[in-house]
Amino acid sequence: MKQAPTASPRVGRPGIAWAVPGVLFFVLFAVGPMVLVGYLSFTDWDGLGDFPSISGTGNWERLFDDPTMRQAIWLSILLTGVSWLIQTPVALLLGVWSAGRQKNRAVLSAIFFLPLLASSVALALLWKSLLDPNFGLISDIGPWLGIEDGNLLGTGDGAFAAVAFVAAWQFIPFHTLLYQGGARQIPKSFYEAASIDGASTVRQFFSITLPQLRNTIITSSVLMVVGALTFFDTVLILTEGGPGTDTTIVPYLMYETGFQAYDMGYASAIATTLVIVATAISLLMVRVTGFSKMRSTREGM
Repeated sequence: MKQAPTASPRVGRPGIAWAVPGVLFFVLFAVGPMVLVGYLSFTDWDGLGDFPSISGTGNWERLFDDPTMRQAIWLSILLTGVSWLIQTPVALLLGVWSAGRQKNRAVLSAIFFLPLLASSVALALLWKSLLDPNFGLISDIGPWLGIEDGNLLGTGDGAFAAVAFVAAWQFIPFHTLLYQGGARQIPKSFYEAASIDGASTVRQFFSITLPQLRNTIITSSVLMVVGALTFFDTVLILTEGGPGTDTTIVPYLMYETGFQAYDMGYASAIATTLVIVATAISLLMVRVTGFSKMRSTREGM
């Protein structure tokens, strides 16, 4: 007599209880502070004395009329664009190259990733020492680069270029890692078929590698844009927003307003604006690129 088959264990998504710790963490350390900052943007407070006093929309009216804020927004947008233009092609090429299995590529990849392991503050201090016009390396190689006195950080364009370079140098390894992982997921059969058809390495890169890395490029770009818009610590240590206000991007202006001028209300308005803009740009990129559909590049195989 046959026994009735036993019921197989139910397989499905975890219950909602599994999400409670993550949701609580997100609410306490992300949503809660954002709501508090939004509230403070409608108040006057020095961050030290009595409770904040409601000031209505005064901080927001000041925000839209502040020429320093307009300059900071422009510099943040410019830094974001320059960062993307520098980091994306370099990280993409390095990632595709390091996806190979040769030992020398593994060793060189480990060396390339070293800046990613160090603290941003430590790296900024390192570069500030190197760019010191009196004792740094720039004092020796400056004349070769057309900077006679070696004071690269003393000019607006030079300081901005230094910030953009240090940011790219530090974060290219992270995006390289993304592209390396994406490139290793591309089936070798694609390249084998292309080689049989006589496609060159360059043709294979543009016809196979780039289309297959589309989702990786979008993910990297979103992270890059949000990271550039919230870039802060390197500017604080390397240039302190100077010379003048030539490298005063929005996050640094927020810090300067809140913790040097002790105007927490206006600093909160700046912070709220930054959150709204960064979120809007991220959602727009996801929407325009169609990344929200999350279609696999290997669909149909």
